[in-house]
Amino acid sequence: MSERLMPRQPVPPLVVPSLSGAGLELVAGRAQAFSLVVFYRGYHCPICRTYLTELNRLVDDFAQRGVELLVLSSDTEDRARKAATEWSLDRLDLGYGLPLEIARRWGLYVSTGRGLTSTGVEEPAQFSEPGIFLVRPDLTLYWSSIQTMPFARPHFKDMLGAIDFVVAKEYPARGEA
Repeated sequence: MSERLMPRQPVPPLVVPSLSGAGLELVAGRAQAFSLVVFYRGYHCPICRTYLTELNRLVDDFAQRGVELLVLSSDTEDRARKAATEWSLDRLDLGYGLPLEIARRWGLYVSTGRGLTSTGVEEPAQFSEPGIFLVRPDLTLYWSSIQTMPFARPHFKDMLGAIDFVVAKEYPARGEA
């Protein structure tokens, strides 16, 4: 069963290995403005390919706003490496090996594999569905979008505009009550 994260409250710890070897870790005070934590379904997902390709193009735009990117899945290292190579994600350090119990602590939904996808890639036995979290430097949740399906995700360009507004207006996290 998934837990429900609340705005203005601490998010769960997050540490996974990454393709660079440095690992991905959500660390207090490291991000200037926010950490954008992007959980993707995995190598089997053609929508993730399109989605992460867009993010890969916008790395500098997020960096200019003081936003650290953490992009990860429950995929194995091999599948994460295939995603990075075949999807041309040269600017993202993909995290892998996300334990499903940690995914659930973040409130993510978990699905059971159903065989081959439309791209001919086998789904893992179980994997987490997508979720996006904007986390303040003090590791409290600012904003989140959690999905049960791969479709209709928030657009990264929209997030950039929202971040500009939030920072300029010192707009508080909402939904805390």
